[in-house]
Amino acid sequence: MNNRRSSPAAAAKQPTPSASPWRASRERVRDRELKREAVIRAAAREFNRRGYHNTSLDDIAARLEVTKPTVYYYVTSKEQLLFECFVAGVEQIRAAFRDVRQLAVPARERLNAVLRHYGEAVASEFGWCMVRAEDQDLSPAMSRHIKSLKSEIDHGIRRLIREGVQDGSIGPCDAKMTAFALAGALNWIAHWYREDQSLTGAQIAEAFVAIFEGGLRPRGSASRLSARERTRRRARGSLARR
Repeated sequence: MNNRRSSPAAAAKQPTPSASPWRASRERVRDRELKREAVIRAAAREFNRRGYHNTSLDDIAARLEVTKPTVYYYVTSKEQLLFECFVAGVEQIRAAFRDVRQLAVPARERLNAVLRHYGEAVASEFGWCMVRAEDQDLSPAMSRHIKSLKSEIDHGIRRLIREGVQDGSIGPCDAKMTAFALAGALNWIAHWYREDQSLTGAQIAEAFVAIFEGGLRPRGSASRLSARERTRRRARGSLARR
């Protein structure tokens, strides 16, 4: 066996390891995902501005400054675009449920966190699609999937309400009707909110949660606050008479 060490010149001639061929592949996948997301966001904005039936793939391509075949590279139809817009918006709420699951705080606080994400999602470019997608002409399979996701969100809110009643952070109430009221109020944001308004989606969501907070507090705590306020007023009245 030849144990001689290679000379520096010979070592220099050795080929250097090339970059992983998979890296370029991963970058292409990431690039495609980013472009597909851009197509979905553009579609959401056009649906919100024009309505679903009044929007064509040509309109979406024009907004992106690409050709219609380019749009078809990322989605198969306008119907699929509407469905993907709905899923993108709802996923923000589903992620919120996952995030609060392990938080060691009262259920009312976990519910409020979910409602903030809900409000932000409805005030985003996906809001119109989230609220109106089920009313459009979608395939039976897509309609079933949308109804399934909506039911998941509804039951998630009901569950947090029931947990709040149990831990005392929410006053006794009908979980189903309360969930309908909360979701209905938040869904209506999509009918009037526009991105050029003075408040951001996050600020609108925060304002709605503040309104909900007053109605969800246990009546006992409200009574105690009222009693303290009455005490202060009596004290101020006594001072005024002196």
